[in-house]
Amino acid sequence: MSTVYDFQVKDIKGQSFDLKSLQGKTLLIVNTASHCGFTPQYKGLEELYLKYKDKGFMVLGFPCNQFGKQEPGNESEIASFCEMNYGVTFPLFAKINVNGSEAHPLYQFLKEANPGILGTEAIKWNFTKFLVDKTGNPVKRFAPNDEPKSLEGKILELLG
Repeated sequence: MSTVYDFQVKDIKGQSFDLKSLQGKTLLIVNTASHCGFTPQYKGLEELYLKYKDKGFMVLGFPCNQFGKQEPGNESEIASFCEMNYGVTFPLFAKINVNGSEAHPLYQFLKEANPGILGTEAIKWNFTKFLVDKTGNPVKRFAPNDEPKSLEGKILELLG
């Protein structure tokens, strides 16, 4: 696999979704959780999505329960929570693992392409963000505590 467009995932309703359908878009891929101190970032992620979606920008949310069991619900509960509490309209996907032997292949690829501090590949917590350019190449990893608004300059550079 050489770009994120080479991967298939399941959407929040369990349907197969080919990331190839997003070719030419700038992506922000985020592992999310509904019961985390960073959960309010859904609001900022939605704001970025609404502001730039017509310019070719997408936020992709991947719920994950690997950090403090902070995403215990099923896909239907997650979708409902995100819509009711944060008005999320950006695409959400089926719950996945981002670390370990059962990490989703997309996340294995993202972590290898953009390792974290000191070269470690492991995702440290919910709301780690990967910015992907229009050609499907991961260009930057952002920490969970990086607020979505702080990414705006880098997103604009890639939307160019």
